[in-house]
Amino acid sequence: MLGVSGARFAILRRMPTFAEFDRRNYRTVDVATGYDGWAPTYEQTVMDEMDLALLGRLRRPDWSQTRRAADLGCGTGRTGAWLRERGIAHIDGIDLSEGMLARARERGAHTSLALGDVRATGLASGTYDLVISSLIDEHLPDLAPFYTEARRLAAPGGAFVLVCYHPQFMMVTGMPTHYTAETGEPLAISTHLHLFSEHVNAGVAAGWQLVESAEAVVDDAWLAAKPKWARLRGHPFTMALVWMAR
Repeated sequence: MLGVSGARFAILRRMPTFAEFDRRNYRTVDVATGYDGWAPTYEQTVMDEMDLALLGRLRRPDWSQTRRAADLGCGTGRTGAWLRERGIAHIDGIDLSEGMLARARERGAHTSLALGDVRATGLASGTYDLVISSLIDEHLPDLAPFYTEARRLAAPGGAFVLVCYHPQFMMVTGMPTHYTAETGEPLAISTHLHLFSEHVNAGVAAGWQLVESAEAVVDDAWLAAKPKWARLRGHPFTMALVWMAR
């Protein structure tokens, strides 16, 4: 009986996968391939309301008191440029896509840029006042190594700020992270669904304390750019989580 009960419990605890909600069924490519292909047009397709506007609403951390930042999944350097505008002098960026890193180098906001995995960056332990990551967690099958690596990088009292797609949005729309290739074919980039509880459990297990959260919803600003999203008005689109090192 114990074995049967345990099996039933395990089934009930299974986390949903994005494949269960996917309504597009685009051909899927791996992360590096996808972002290399998306790099030339990425800046024209990503709106500030998705991430930068959300960062601007946070009460913590105090950007002006941040000296060193690690930008995990730095992409074209949008987040790095935003941090630089707030006076952060030293920003090290890591990304899995050489195509995205080439754009970040052109932007020039980072102190250093390196090709690497956000779960094993090779950056120095305990040296960053701020670890930050934007719109990449959906490409990770498991959040635990990511949160653990962020904690390793953080200095005592350091912060980890994560901006990610809201799981509710992914489940309602069934929309994977995707782009249009030069051939005109829409391509999905390997996408995973992570519930809020997965973030909380991974963060706490890694030694983080959640101190703030914020959500961006589909509003007039969004609908001006994407009027076809009218049915999604009021739905959360992205969320930000602010963690402090325990």
